[in-house]
Amino acid sequence: MNLHEYQTKQLFANYGIPIPNGRVARSIDEAVAAGRELGGEGWVIKAQVHAGGRGKAGGVQRAHGLEELAAVANRLLGSHLVTQQTGPAGLPVNTLLIEPLANLARELYLSMVVDRARERIIVIASAAGGMDIEEVAATHPEKLLRVVIDPIVGLQPYQCRQIGFDLELGATQIVKLTHIMLGLYRLFTEKDASLLEVNPLVVTAEGDLLAIDAKFNVDENALYRQPALEALRDVTQEDEKETIAGRYGLNYITLDGNIACMVNGAGLAMATMDLIKLHGGEPANFLDVGGGTTAEKVAEAFKLILSDHKVKAVLVNIFGGIVRCDLIAEGIIKAVQEVGVTIPVVVRLEGTNVTQGREMLSNSGLSIIAAESLEDAARKVVAAV
Repeated sequence: MNLHEYQTKQLFANYGIPIPNGRVARSIDEAVAAGRELGGEGWVIKAQVHAGGRGKAGGVQRAHGLEELAAVANRLLGSHLVTQQTGPAGLPVNTLLIEPLANLARELYLSMVVDRARERIIVIASAAGGMDIEEVAATHPEKLLRVVIDPIVGLQPYQCRQIGFDLELGATQIVKLTHIMLGLYRLFTEKDASLLEVNPLVVTAEGDLLAIDAKFNVDENALYRQPALEALRDVTQEDEKETIAGRYGLNYITLDGNIACMVNGAGLAMATMDLIKLHGGEPANFLDVGGGTTAEKVAEAFKLILSDHKVKAVLVNIFGGIVRCDLIAEGIIKAVQEVGVTIPVVVRLEGTNVTQGREMLSNSGLSIIAAESLEDAARKVVAAV
């Protein structure tokens, strides 16, 4: 789960990490009021969306004077911001973060992320911070500094100092960097982060360090113990179908194809999509209904995938181990009857009570195409499309 920049900066402040003095605005009047309250004659206006690359896409703009501030807020609020990470539809801009212009001397990059290969949290830093950090990582990886954190002892001050030396900071700035890095590490571990990023971490003309930008990804598997963070979720920034799926305990990811998949088990779902591709089809989604599913959950899953107007056929592939095939068949019949399906539905059942499940489907009077194997199911659904 992602947090907005302004939400992350509120957490930063709680952990003693220096941030600019900013205000949140959700209307033009609030934006102008924020400018007056912050003072000065120049501000940075940042669109709050769950995507990187906002600066290059016009989502971060400067304004001088309240009239220009109102004009920028008017352009951004209610628009859809398209960046390299959003896809062509973009994401809605409902909130702005307004901050005074800072006098920047240097832009640095600092992040913490879980390195799954090492099974450790690692620090990544660079003297080449800013909007082009992805290009720096791709073309000059030697400019990225990495520090591996031992989970027993945690991040150590000497590791922070080494990063400061490598970034060619002064003695006072290294002390400040150490304070920031230790605060980030506490935030990372205490709030179950999967990524924390400050880009840029700036050195001001006065020699201070300031987190100008902030990105925070939370491990969704840990949200049960982070209710305060879960309350910050902005569903307007997420795929609507994926949000609905989450309410029913379904694992759903929207794809670009036209063959919907409903499968129990992530591995089986991946294999199902592979076979659809192998036989010339394109999956419309990844959907894992889970091992202990019920007829009601299957019905909700069916309605969810059929709400995608791109879908031209459905492949249901269920292996009844924990869940019985007759319960799955009951859910399929219920969903097809409720939704009024007019597209082909191919069903492959295998496992516990498979005979009863197949009999229920064949006696339902519905136009359901039975398949004997996964290979057979993939061929039939691609042919149906």
